[in-house]
Amino acid sequence: MDSPTFKELGLSPEILKAIDVLGFEKASPIQASAIPVLLQGKDLVGQSQTGSGKTAAFAIPAIERIDASNTAVQVLILCPTRELATQVADEVHKLITFKKGIHAVPIYGGASYDRQLHELKKGVQIVIGTPGRLIDHLDRKTLRLDQLQVLILDEADRMLDMGFREDIERILKTAPASRQTVFFSATVSKPIRDLIDRYSRNPESVRIDQKQVSAPAVEQWFYEVPPRAKTNALIRLVDFHSFKLGIIFCNTQRMVDELADALIAQGISADRLHGGIAQAQRTRVMNKFKHAEFEFLVATDVAGRGIDVEDLEVVINYDLPYDAEDYVHRIGRTARAGKRGVAVTFVTGRELYKIQQIERFTRTKIRAGKLPTTNEVEEKRADVFLEKVRAVLDSGDYKKHIETVEPLLEQGFMSIDVAAAVVHILMAAAPTTPPLPVEVPQAPREQRGPRREQDGGHKKKWNPRGGSGGGRNRSRGQ
Repeated sequence: MDSPTFKELGLSPEILKAIDVLGFEKASPIQASAIPVLLQGKDLVGQSQTGSGKTAAFAIPAIERIDASNTAVQVLILCPTRELATQVADEVHKLITFKKGIHAVPIYGGASYDRQLHELKKGVQIVIGTPGRLIDHLDRKTLRLDQLQVLILDEADRMLDMGFREDIERILKTAPASRQTVFFSATVSKPIRDLIDRYSRNPESVRIDQKQVSAPAVEQWFYEVPPRAKTNALIRLVDFHSFKLGIIFCNTQRMVDELADALIAQGISADRLHGGIAQAQRTRVMNKFKHAEFEFLVATDVAGRGIDVEDLEVVINYDLPYDAEDYVHRIGRTARAGKRGVAVTFVTGRELYKIQQIERFTRTKIRAGKLPTTNEVEEKRADVFLEKVRAVLDSGDYKKHIETVEPLLEQGFMSIDVAAAVVHILMAAAPTTPPLPVEVPQAPREQRGPRREQDGGHKKKWNPRGGSGGGRNRSRGQ
């Protein structure tokens, strides 16, 4: 059964507008299960992996409960690390964009007390913080919880593992007994169960298990790339491996639109497909793609259902999917009818462990790839150009242009110099390989353990069309 749309969950127009801007098309399984329970004001214990959409699952109903006319702290979200607190705060800020009068602030160690005090004095309804720094503010009387409505513990198992139990218990005891208490944890160990039993009131349990599924026989690679370098990394791989037909999956409509525009601006033939596009237009786009009238289809999972295109060379996960099942559905678009196919996935920072989860659930190996350098891409382009020249020489089709070149030879120029000048003009007109905004790690770090193969993705012969698989000279400017 498909997950419901957010409109079907009974959310406010302001939240729906924010969700629409973010480009989410449907609720993830954890969101579909948890949001209705939390909107009713019930306590909840949620088990779901990071990356499943759990932040929105607890943040949306918490925001809906806030009285914007009251500037007291009404929602408190506990996180184990400053990185997670920042990430959760970023998502909360996006969700409250159209909720006038609602403010949120992250509170964590290592940041300026003065700035945090300033924000708290102004009045905020949502505080997202780490236990240690929250205790500091409670001790200083700069944080009051007497009007707290919702208390959320995100990644409770990690907080206990990090030794925050005493801090967590103090916060739970300080908050009003009438509050709504929400635990989210990948696992529910005995210590967490003890906390739930002591500080929750008849909580409902929501658990989203990932099914073990088998991945198709596709060569799979992942590349660790910082978020703002992903587009340029994508263009590098496409140019280097000379892909001509592929699907690129993104998680939101907005990302689909931004990426499609970026590819088109680089002269790459691309179009888009997502739930925000009218059905008639979606049908036209699909028909064009099936006839290979453009090279890359940028799509969301919802719009990508039912895509069945022959000779699809590559599937690229620009954004990691929510779960292993979606991953399998995506990469299964290639390697049809016994043909070879390649799946490429970009991961950023803390997403690396999700690759291991996907490997466990699919029982397949996803190898660590190495992005080709700028020089390697340019060398491949030169190789492809020379192959084209050889083909023309073999065919004899060039002879009609001899008269065009003869005046240069009569002026004393050497034929090799004339040929080199022509190559120079053509290569200069070709698009250059885009630089990466930041240094991209070329392989997983040592501390991730010996299990990763230190393979260089650009050194493997995984060009789906066979042959050497060099980068192509695109029609853009040539």
